[in-house]
Amino acid sequence: MIEVRVPDEQEGTKAVVRAWLKQVGDVVAENDPLVELETDKVTQEVPAPAAGVLAEIVLDTDAEAVPGAVLGKISAEQVQPKSFVPKAETSAPVAERKPVGFKPTGDQETRLSPSVRRACLQHGIDPSRIEGTGRNGRVTREDVDRAVATATTVSVVAEPSEFSPQDIPHDRMRLTIAENMVRAVSEAPHVTAVVEADFSAVAAHKAGLAAKGKKLSYTAYIVRAAAEAMAVAPAINGRWEKDRIAISPTIDIGVGTALGEKGLVVPVVKDAGSLSLEQTGAKLDELTRRARDGKLERSDVSGGSFTISNHGVSGSLLAAPIILHQGQAAILGIGKLEKRVIVREVDGQDAMLIRPMAYVTLTIDHRVVDGHQTNAWLTRFVEILESWPPA
Repeated sequence: MIEVRVPDEQEGTKAVVRAWLKQVGDVVAENDPLVELETDKVTQEVPAPAAGVLAEIVLDTDAEAVPGAVLGKISAEQVQPKSFVPKAETSAPVAERKPVGFKPTGDQETRLSPSVRRACLQHGIDPSRIEGTGRNGRVTREDVDRAVATATTVSVVAEPSEFSPQDIPHDRMRLTIAENMVRAVSEAPHVTAVVEADFSAVAAHKAGLAAKGKKLSYTAYIVRAAAEAMAVAPAINGRWEKDRIAISPTIDIGVGTALGEKGLVVPVVKDAGSLSLEQTGAKLDELTRRARDGKLERSDVSGGSFTISNHGVSGSLLAAPIILHQGQAAILGIGKLEKRVIVREVDGQDAMLIRPMAYVTLTIDHRVVDGHQTNAWLTRFVEILESWPPA
């Protein structure tokens, strides 16, 4: 028997089995996608380590998968037909499924995973009406998703529940976000500085490129300006260690990307300091597309040395994001870009002008960065944006 194991490169992130792509008895080739693992950030396929027959599934759908754990076993001795089912599988009785509501009890409670219960609650589905395809007839998340998509099983359950119809049970990503938030604010002393930035020069440059058929997001300019500003305050690109402040040798900028109700992920633009504006824009487009398609690799969301939260795209004017990543000392927040009346001196006289403005915040770990470094970084960051293209 050849064991299929959870990859070791989990970096402490919790993972669960999202779905098995093969069933017991299926013939598999080496490197065939075998099982999907899902973390709070990415979905990862685990390939078959050898050719043979999938003989056993050790960790079923929704089971927690720690690094190195055995997911299943492949028999490489002989290739059996797809209809092959190990004797243990055929002899195991299928437990009778009883009608349940959103608060299963007894044996049924253990047969429904947290994600299945949550999905049934959200969509008003009675799981006892769903034909389970999991081991021993167990209802999986894929079974619920299929029922919702085809509208074949929609039943409002009348049994009393501790949940109201408006309640949203916690999923794994929400629980992880909550844990990270509590840890972040308890470990690092947060201080936030606020400035305003005039995006007139960036808007003009962006429009000029668009006229030539080159489309760039404002985020590309923000990433470039952030990378340039590191020169005046390198500690912003550092982290707290017990014996020192460690400065990252490369500028690896994570950009918060919203995934709707599923929360957000932070794909990382690696070595952003070496990229041109156009290269930065292309990399951002690629990462954003793969994030929303659920196809990010673990390497895409690890190794960041600085983070940008462009929260203004969802409408907020001002926010002070929290530094969630232990290996970072600061996070930049960009508010909604809107036209505002500002006062500027023109030909020696004060004048009221209408300009595209945004509030900019820099939240720092005060163990690593002091006020003068924070303000120096922000001053340079705004200077770069307001005089685009930078000298």
